[in-house]
Amino acid sequence: MSEPRRTERQPDGRLGILWDDGHRAIYDPLPLRLACKCAHCEDEWTGERRISASGVPADVSLLDIKPVGRYGYQFHWSDGHSAGIYTFERLRALCACDVCRAAPPTR
Repeated sequence: MSEPRRTERQPDGRLGILWDDGHRAIYDPLPLRLACKCAHCEDEWTGERRISASGVPADVSLLDIKPVGRYGYQFHWSDGHSAGIYTFERLRALCACDVCRAAPPTR
């Protein structure tokens, strides 16, 4: 499993992660916020999404990043949400760059 070497908020508000294998991923805030899998955002039993793009401000921004153990991050969002934990594995899978989109779904 890849682990972040460096994580930083970019000047344009996006999240940048440099992974230990040298891959640099850039995440836009809105898709990252919508990918939250906490019980408030996704039903724990059915997997049904409880939030949608219409329920999150289009200009949502990342306010704070906190490490959770040695496996993930908890983000605090400008819409007040902070319940979700994004594992490193999930964050790597959420990378939408051309290289990652073209890779076989092994993550």
